[in-house]
Amino acid sequence: MDDTTAPPRLTRLTFHGPLSEDRAARMIRRLSTQATPTAPTSVLDIGCGWGEFMLRLLEVTPGATGVGIDLNEDDLARGRANAEARGLAERVRFVQGSAIDTAQGPADLVLCLGASHALSDAQPPEHTTAALHALRRLVTPGGRVVLGEGFWQRQPTPRELSAMWPDASPAEFHDLAGLVDLAVAADFRPAWIETANNDEWEDFESAYQSDVEEWLATHPHHPLAKETLERVERHRSRWLRGYRGVMGLAYLTLVPAL
Repeated sequence: MDDTTAPPRLTRLTFHGPLSEDRAARMIRRLSTQATPTAPTSVLDIGCGWGEFMLRLLEVTPGATGVGIDLNEDDLARGRANAEARGLAERVRFVQGSAIDTAQGPADLVLCLGASHALSDAQPPEHTTAALHALRRLVTPGGRVVLGEGFWQRQPTPRELSAMWPDASPAEFHDLAGLVDLAVAADFRPAWIETANNDEWEDFESAYQSDVEEWLATHPHHPLAKETLERVERHRSRWLRGYRGVMGLAYLTLVPAL
């Protein structure tokens, strides 16, 4: 069994980000037919992964259709299977490909949850501005954009930066106020500003690693064990020694200015 059983991938995650069930439900209520002046009839999910948020929104918005774009075919296959199981297969498409200059859209609701890097080749911090301009093009007049984007909760120390990803820089992200200013400069109005809390981050980071950690405990001699162990320990160290309590994630609900 050790020679044939590959490490599992993200099976403990519901959403591919620090997003709780409660926050997701509140966001979906605000975006659905009960809470918006015009119910969305089309949804575009950039860097969708398996598109859980989009699928939940479609479930409570009868008649709406969705398109998810991502590069990872395994995630897309998971999304298609989930859509089929929920009776949504006729209302949603999962498309493998780049979102840069995508011909998909415009849509009434555009989701970009932790995936601004998928919208341009710009390097941080310019990628956020480039993504906002791309999102402005992809949303219909009167529609909504939900952007999940990183920001610094406080300035990282040199030691914290050295523990993060390669070439991490204090200029890589803005603070929350600066991020919102960028959205306004891109011709959006920030209808709702919220940020992931510590519990959401810890649930996400633990679930991100949990299934693989348990696999490692029972497959110590698997051919993939060494590289898998190095990968998960590297990620855990980056989180606990680097960006934990330093990097935040903002969820901005944006309305295009007319």
